[in-house]
Amino acid sequence: MNVQGNADGKSRYHEVHARSLADPEGFWAEAAKEIDWIEPPTRIFDPSQGTYGRWFAGGVVNTCYNALDRHVERGRADQVALIHDSPLTNSVTKLTYAELLNEVQALAAVMQDFGVAKGDRVILYMPMVPEAVVAMLACARIGAVHSVVFGGFAAKELATRIDDAQPKLILSASCGIEPGRIVHYKPLLDEAIRLAGSKPKACIVLQRPQLTCEMTPSRDYDWAGLRRKALNDGKSAACVPVAATDPLYILYTSGTTGVPKGVVRDNGGHLVAVKWSMFNLYGVKPGEVWWCGSDIGWVVGHSYIVYGPLFHGATSIMYEGKPVGTPDAGAFWRVISEHKAVAFFTAPTAFRAIRKDDPEGKFIRQYDLSKFRTLFLAGERADPPTVEWAEQQLKVPVIDHWWQTETGWCIAGNPVGLGMLPVKHGSPTVPMPGYQVDIVDEAAKPVGTNIMGSIVIKLPMPPGCLPTLWNQDERFKEAYLSEFPGYYKTSDAGYKDEDGYVFVMGRTDDIINVAGHRLSTGGMEEILASHPDVAECAVLGVKDAIKGEVPCGFLVLKAGVKRPPAEIEKEIIALVRDKLGPVAAFKLAITVGRLPKTRSGKILRGTIKKIADGESWTMPATIEDPKALEEIGEALKGRV
Repeated sequence: MNVQGNADGKSRYHEVHARSLADPEGFWAEAAKEIDWIEPPTRIFDPSQGTYGRWFAGGVVNTCYNALDRHVERGRADQVALIHDSPLTNSVTKLTYAELLNEVQALAAVMQDFGVAKGDRVILYMPMVPEAVVAMLACARIGAVHSVVFGGFAAKELATRIDDAQPKLILSASCGIEPGRIVHYKPLLDEAIRLAGSKPKACIVLQRPQLTCEMTPSRDYDWAGLRRKALNDGKSAACVPVAATDPLYILYTSGTTGVPKGVVRDNGGHLVAVKWSMFNLYGVKPGEVWWCGSDIGWVVGHSYIVYGPLFHGATSIMYEGKPVGTPDAGAFWRVISEHKAVAFFTAPTAFRAIRKDDPEGKFIRQYDLSKFRTLFLAGERADPPTVEWAEQQLKVPVIDHWWQTETGWCIAGNPVGLGMLPVKHGSPTVPMPGYQVDIVDEAAKPVGTNIMGSIVIKLPMPPGCLPTLWNQDERFKEAYLSEFPGYYKTSDAGYKDEDGYVFVMGRTDDIINVAGHRLSTGGMEEILASHPDVAECAVLGVKDAIKGEVPCGFLVLKAGVKRPPAEIEKEIIALVRDKLGPVAAFKLAITVGRLPKTRSGKILRGTIKKIADGESWTMPATIEDPKALEEIGEALKGRV
C-alpha cells in the first residue's frame, strides 16, 4: 500500500473535522458567511423540521444570484464563467459571467411567460450544451425546481419522471451527438409525453444544426426564436427569493423500477456545502479554471460543472466528448492544456479507458500540463493500479473521493485546501467535515478497526445532503433511515483502518457469500487489476449449487497484448489463489472485449450477474451501448 502526501502532518483536516462534529451549528454558520443571503437563517439547524431536521431554517436566498449576479456586481463581469468544449462538433464556446447572466435572465423571462413560477417543476432533457447550464440557472433564478434527465434516456424512463415531477415545462433539444452517431431526442420525448399521464404545458426545443426535428404544433416552441425575441425586447427576469429549505432540484436515481426515487436538493444547504468544498476540498481559487468531466445528467455535473465553480467565481469547463475516440486517448490532455485547467475531476473508468489505449502515456507528453495541479477521481471505486498509473504518468496528486447522488458532495476525500493527507491507494481517505462515518454490523453497532461492515453516516447529515425524496417522505425513511436507527444507510460496505481512513469495498450487495465466508468483490478486483496485461476488470458472485455463490472475474486486456487470453486467465486464477487463498473459490476468469457500462462509466454489475445466473433481465435505461451485454452473454456460453 502506497502512502504519500503531506507526511509532515501540516494538514488542518483533523482540527477542522473535529470542530465540525463538536459544534456543527457554529461550523456551518461560519461557512454560510460565504453566501449572499436575502435574509439570514434564524436557525442554523432545526431538528424539528423534515425527516431528520433542516439546515438554515428561516433563511431566504437565491441560488442563481450567488452563481452569477454577485460576481458581475463585484468585478468578474468579463471573466469567463463557462467554456464549452465539444470535439464532437469541433467547437469551443466561451461565456463570461456577464454574458451568462444575460442569457439566464432572458430564458428565465421566457419561462415566466409560459407561467412557470416559484415551486413549479421544469424537466431538462438536454445534451451537453451551454443552453443546458443556462436552463438550470434560469430555473434557479425564478425559484422553479429543475429535474435534469439525461438526453437520450429511454422514453418509458422519461415518462415515469414526468409523472413523478409533473413539470409545467420541458426543455429539450433535437439531438445528442455521440462518436459516429446522432441520437434523435425528439421521438423519445414525444413518446414519453404520450406515455405520461401528466402532460407539460409546453416544450421548448433547441434545434441543433447536426439534426433538426419536426415540431408538434401548439406544444413545441423554437428555443432560438424565443431567445432572440426576449433579447430584442430587453426581457429580463429578476431573482425570486426562496426559502433555504425550498427545493432547488430533483434528481432521479438511475435504474429504478416503478415510482422513481427523486432525490431532493434544497437551496441553502447546497449553496453552503458546495461553495465550501471548492477550496477546502478541491483547492481551487476564484478566477482559476476547473474542469469536471461529468455529464449534467449526473449529480457530479450538477454540483461541479454548474453550481460549485460558479458559486466560487471560478471558470468551469463543460466537455461534450469522450476520454478516447474524440479523436484519441489524448483528448483530456488537450482540454487541460488548451484551457489551462488547474484541477480535473473525472471517473476512474475514463482513466482505465485511456490506460487501455495509451498504456505508455505517450499522448500525455504531447501537451503542456504545467498549470495542472490535481486529479480527482470518483464515480466508482478507484482501483490502485489505475491510480498508480495516473500518478506515474501525470506527476500530480491523484485523489480518489467517495460520494453519492443522495449526498450531493463528497463524503470521504483528501482535502487539498485544508492540506493533503498521505494517500493510501484503495482508500478515498477520510470523512469530510460534517460527516461522522461509522462502520456497523447488522445490529447497527460499530465494529472494530479493519473489520468489514456496512458504511453509515450519523444523523443529521451535513448541509447539501438530501432532506428527503420528492413527495415520498415515508419511502425516504424506509430506504435510508430505518435499517440502522440514527444513521443514514449508504448501501456501501467497507472498513476503516487505524488512521480513520475509509475503504469502500463495494455495494453491500457486492459482498458475496462463498460457503459462509463474506468476501469483497472490490478486494478481488484489486488483485485482478494488478496483473500487467489487465486494463479493466469486474468481479461478481454467480450462483453455485454447493457454495451458494462463487466469484467470476471479467477481464479487459490492454491494447497490444498478444498472448492467448486463456493463458492470462490461468495466471489470474493463480494470482487470486495466491493472494486470497483457496477460501475465495476463484476459478473463473473470462476475457471480454469490453465491460457493459452506464453513460457515466459505472459497470453494470447487477445486469451482468443476472445474465450469468440465467435470470430474466431488462436493458438498463442508462446503458452506453446495449451490444456490450450481448457480448457478455456470448462470452459466458459454456463457461458457467
